[in-house]
Amino acid sequence: MDDAIASIDIPGINKLKSGKVREVFDLGEQLLIFATDRISAFDYILPTLIPKKGEILTQLSIFWFNATKDIIDNHFVTDDVDSYPEAVQEFKDVLRGRSMLVKKAELIEIECVARGYIAGSAWTEYEKTGIVGGVAFNNLKKGDKLPSTLFTPATKSFSGHDINISFEEMKKTVPEKDAEFVKNKTIELYNFAHNYALERGIVLADTKFEFGRLDDKIILIDEIFTPDSSRFWDKALYDKERLLIAFDKQFVRDYLLSTDWDRNSEPPKLPLDIVEKTVERYKEALKRLTHS
Repeated sequence: MDDAIASIDIPGINKLKSGKVREVFDLGEQLLIFATDRISAFDYILPTLIPKKGEILTQLSIFWFNATKDIIDNHFVTDDVDSYPEAVQEFKDVLRGRSMLVKKAELIEIECVARGYIAGSAWTEYEKTGIVGGVAFNNLKKGDKLPSTLFTPATKSFSGHDINISFEEMKKTVPEKDAEFVKNKTIELYNFAHNYALERGIVLADTKFEFGRLDDKIILIDEIFTPDSSRFWDKALYDKERLLIAFDKQFVRDYLLSTDWDRNSEPPKLPLDIVEKTVERYKEALKRLTHS
């Protein structure tokens, strides 16, 4: 894909991290986060790029950071590339639309997951044990709405798969007061966005957040309510036929599961039609959620 971006380097600027999707640069008092068009699945970065994906993730995160700032402070500073430091101005055309300046914060190394519906790893756990996030349920079907929003934390893995843990286990590594705070904010953020998304034809099934410490405060960092960090379903099809039609990267996971890839070796390239349909779904999420 000629218009897709796999990575970026900025001479003279230290790249702190190259994650599955994002590149993080050190600008002194702030960080520059750049979203590429890479896509990951089953803990692998796929060899195929998804054009415009980085722009969509960035624009959705910025939208939600602004929409939720009354619930909790976040690390977003600006995406106005013309106001970026002089050291990166030469690259502003590449940075425009898919980057943001953020505050530096100390990462709390827990994935904070909110679940309003049973799907994904929660469904896998429930099928085996009848329990989700430490809570027992009877007769749930895949995709069912849960009686209330569940907080299901996981260990933060930088290379492999995140491991689900209990809230009690979380409190062994995060001070209890902080653990209670991020649990409550995770649920509050999810409930706010779930209700907002429903009005725009999307079921927000689950999502995950990252939090960090800045001075004496805990703030929201990384990304928020994007198709990479959330499970989005078409509300009309969910209500009518109980179809879990995704506006997120579950579509790519489902394709990979339909192939003979063993998920223990280098992943295959994505066919052009899968790439195009993935782009369409990400664009649809952006359109529904940000255009009133």
